[in-house]
Amino acid sequence: MNSHTTPTQFYLTAWESKYRLSAVDSGILESEGFDNSPRIQIDTKQRFQTILGFGGAFTESAASVFYMMPKDIQKQIISDYFHPELGIGYTFGRTHINSCDFSLGNYSYVTDPKDEQLITFDISRDKKQIIPMIRLAENEVGKKLHVMASPWSPPPWMKSNGEMNNGGKLLPSFRSLWAKYICRYITEFEKAGIPIWGLTVQNEPEACQTWDSCLYSAEEERDFIKNFLGPELHRSGLHDKKLIIWDHNRDKMLERGSAILSDHDAAKFVWGTGFHWYCGNHFENVEKLHHAFPDKHLIFTEGCQEGGLHLGSWDLGERYARSIINDLNRWTCAWIDWNLILDELGGPNHVGNFCSAPIIADTRTGEIHKQSSYYYMGHFSKFIPPGSTRVYSSSSVPQVEVLAAITPDGNTTTVILNTNREEVLFQIDLGNQILPISQPGRSILTIVQESAHIE
Repeated sequence: MNSHTTPTQFYLTAWESKYRLSAVDSGILESEGFDNSPRIQIDTKQRFQTILGFGGAFTESAASVFYMMPKDIQKQIISDYFHPELGIGYTFGRTHINSCDFSLGNYSYVTDPKDEQLITFDISRDKKQIIPMIRLAENEVGKKLHVMASPWSPPPWMKSNGEMNNGGKLLPSFRSLWAKYICRYITEFEKAGIPIWGLTVQNEPEACQTWDSCLYSAEEERDFIKNFLGPELHRSGLHDKKLIIWDHNRDKMLERGSAILSDHDAAKFVWGTGFHWYCGNHFENVEKLHHAFPDKHLIFTEGCQEGGLHLGSWDLGERYARSIINDLNRWTCAWIDWNLILDELGGPNHVGNFCSAPIIADTRTGEIHKQSSYYYMGHFSKFIPPGSTRVYSSSSVPQVEVLAAITPDGNTTTVILNTNREEVLFQIDLGNQILPISQPGRSILTIVQESAHIE
């Protein structure tokens, strides 16, 4: 271990304090008496997956709220999320093929059941607000986002129940047309200047929801991929799109992933598995699926706090950070939040499924409220840019979790989550330097070591 002092920056967000993604002097983290304190260990020589980035979802609801806000507030929201220095550096976006619950109502791009040539295919509704909002974000980033698209439901005339809501299944006679429909969506978005990085086969395929939903068994998803969607993507010249399976909760991701990825004819089309967090943590399943199929990727595709706004809740940020740390430490390569912004009710949502978002926009006053989840997300997205590599980290500190990465410019970024109500004392061993830290209760700390001194 070298004895020199490494140039290091500290960024802190803490409960019941003024600190919100704040650059702080190391002095506020110093304390005496660390000889027997527990330790956090970082080993930059042990390297794992490449991290692709972080982001949120451009839903019709989010876009509609965005365009209700004053112009200066719109600019602030885009900067807060997407500017790499002034904001938190998002590089991923998710959007929906046809409507979802966070749309202003059910809609599809073809309404005529007789139009099996897709002649009337029309994305003009998305061109009103969703696509312009994505363009603003891309202008802020200075390059194209990784945009992932997900269907919640085929048009009602393609389904067994004749409606977009309340589950139902894709009728077998429409499997080929639905695959063409999805590919047409991609080409229409790209004509509008929005490249699609990837797509999921179906949002939450085991959930019969009161909103837009469609059910697939594992075998049905597998067969749709290998016989219809995969081949159609190739025929359409879209074979470079990242095709993602499951797009549902962690609890069943291992069995679902195994059923599809163990079939070579389906797996050859699949880039990876997407998952959500709504049925408990089940973090062990993320790692088990990686070890079962290490050549396939893992991506967190949706998570939000259900049941309304939870305005001002500190639990929101802690839930986000705990998920990000545990998912990425188990080989996940990207993490996408749900709605970028919602209104003062946690909507709009066309079936009343109100939820929270990291930024809440009050359409009555024109003000925005940044939730703890915004700041906690920023501790990762701002300091672990795309192309970073996760490195080994461990914590022996009770209720303290850690994630570490090497950034493309060689900096070491360490993010430490303390969910204790009281401050914790520990030593962090960064390989070439041991730092004593006193981290405030219910806080998140990001430590950035400059590259020139990394061994």
